[in-house]
Amino acid sequence: MRYGIYFLAWTAAGLFYFSQELALRLYRTDPTPWQHVLFNWMAGMYVSAALTPLLLWAGARWPIELGNRIQRGILHLLFASLFALAEIVIETPILMAAGTLPAPLRAQSYSGVLPVLLVYTFHGNVIRYFVVLAAQAAFRYYRKYRERESAALRLELQTAELAAQLSGAQLRALKMQLQPHFLFNTLGAIVVLVRKRRTEQAEEMLAKLSELLRLVLDDVEAQEIPLSRELEYLRLYLDIESVRFPDRLRVRFQYGDSTLNSLIPPMALQPIVENAVKHGLGRSTGVVTIDIAAHAGPVLTLTVTDDGPGLPEADSARRGIGLANTRARLERLYGAAAVLTVENRDGGGVAATMTLPFRLAAGESA
Repeated sequence: MRYGIYFLAWTAAGLFYFSQELALRLYRTDPTPWQHVLFNWMAGMYVSAALTPLLLWAGARWPIELGNRIQRGILHLLFASLFALAEIVIETPILMAAGTLPAPLRAQSYSGVLPVLLVYTFHGNVIRYFVVLAAQAAFRYYRKYRERESAALRLELQTAELAAQLSGAQLRALKMQLQPHFLFNTLGAIVVLVRKRRTEQAEEMLAKLSELLRLVLDDVEAQEIPLSRELEYLRLYLDIESVRFPDRLRVRFQYGDSTLNSLIPPMALQPIVENAVKHGLGRSTGVVTIDIAAHAGPVLTLTVTDDGPGLPEADSARRGIGLANTRARLERLYGAAAVLTVENRDGGGVAATMTLPFRLAAGESA
């Protein structure tokens, strides 16, 4: 394959120079047969083709673009001279045997023809040598460019894979940070009940907590779950809180069947509801109602509102671990397509609104 390329390249060069000389001879009305002109050019080109592997070896062994350019330039000038001489030494007997030399040279001996061809073709052969080296250097640069391009593409793919792994690791870290946060709060409440000798309520809370943790562990690797699954978490959590506030906590759910199969991050609503319990029931002595609603449209909108006394300061809820992690998880999963806002209501209480892309679980329809 490689030698076939050499043959075709030198053939193309020979035909180019043949067409140039043929046009010149026609202009001068030179009687030399065109077949002789063609043979003379192609003979020289095919001798050069046979010597091309040696030229390429020298170019690869001593690249001019590397190392001491002056010394290597002189070295290649010497090689080019040897190539030019060798090409003429080999070509001369071929042209003599073919009888295609100009008429004044046909009767000459080898020693008579050789000096004439040296004068006419030596410099052209030297140029051929450096043309081959230039083509080799250009191909070498192209190959290095492609290698760098491939390496850059591989690096880009590796970077993308690492970024995806890092993003997944960050999401897992946020989940692991969020779940202990909820767990510690619940265990703290159980400790309070035990200290108050409300053992039955403490046992009930432990049972509910055990069931909730079982559900959470079932979905520990999931980054999204159906809303129906999230509502199971939420009801167990609220059952736990109802033990602490048996007569003061009221919860109302409002959602359509079309929203139950929509996907949301696991434990996304729990810290929001926990915030409502903390700032609603924790800062009042009366009954507090928490409304949890889900509406599907172009986006999925989840709202948690309470009628408690509201937040003591506008940013207090935004700095909590649970809500901060929920925002971070939403950003990692959905970017700017998901938003969580928490603010005081005009009529009292707090309203938390989460909007995220409306997507259904696999195999489900709205």
